[in-house]
Amino acid sequence: MPLLFDMDEQHAQRLADEIDANGFAKLTGAVSNDELAQLRDWTDAQARQHHGEYFAYHGEQKLAGSVLAGFWADPKLKHLLAGLYRRAASREAASERIFPVLRCVQGVHGRRESNCFHYDASLVTALIPVFIPTEGAERGDLMLFPNLRRVRGWVLFNVLEKALLQNRFTRWLICKGMHQGWLKPYVLKLEPGNIYFFWGYRTLHANQACSPEVKRATALFHFGDPHTGSLATRWILKFNQGRARRISNKTGSQPPASTQG
Repeated sequence: MPLLFDMDEQHAQRLADEIDANGFAKLTGAVSNDELAQLRDWTDAQARQHHGEYFAYHGEQKLAGSVLAGFWADPKLKHLLAGLYRRAASREAASERIFPVLRCVQGVHGRRESNCFHYDASLVTALIPVFIPTEGAERGDLMLFPNLRRVRGWVLFNVLEKALLQNRFTRWLICKGMHQGWLKPYVLKLEPGNIYFFWGYRTLHANQACSPEVKRATALFHFGDPHTGSLATRWILKFNQGRARRISNKTGSQPPASTQG
């Protein structure tokens, strides 16, 4: 499933410059209509298994055999993400691995998993919108506080920052600040068919809440962990994967809403 772009060094540099200046960059029309239709059909099938509730699939093992495998195996995407990392970190990535995630925000659990501001473990994040609500006041738009921090030289400093910011109380404070107008994130309205890039490690980000009856699904491709191989990085990854698995298993095992009393 080839992506619809060819990227030379100059284009990669332009994208990196846009991320530095604006907080994100966009490749318009990089995903074909056929690819998007296949991705939506597959995501719909997974969403039915979770009976209209939130789920997230992390990693190649969970997504092996899905239509997403054709994306993270695409040499053009690998080449582009490696080039972006090289420009952001001034060195080559320690690993060429792309870590995929499919995240579907829907139902009551979807509201609980929204406004969860965080930094990614990877430096480069690529996002492909699958389903983006177009109606209603709550559509799950992407919120960015772009490029707030640099790549940390000490992994412990990175872990402490994440612990201070990625907890319920701090997230509540951030949402309170936004409601009062004290904090103003950049709100990015995503359009299916495009690919969006940002420095996930450096950018505090989250999706806005979605109305329970709508569905917001995105495919994410993470590349270039600056702290590859550290015990802390492995522990965080394991924790996040375990949490996503527990939530997805919970929503996938409950009976459909129509059979509940």
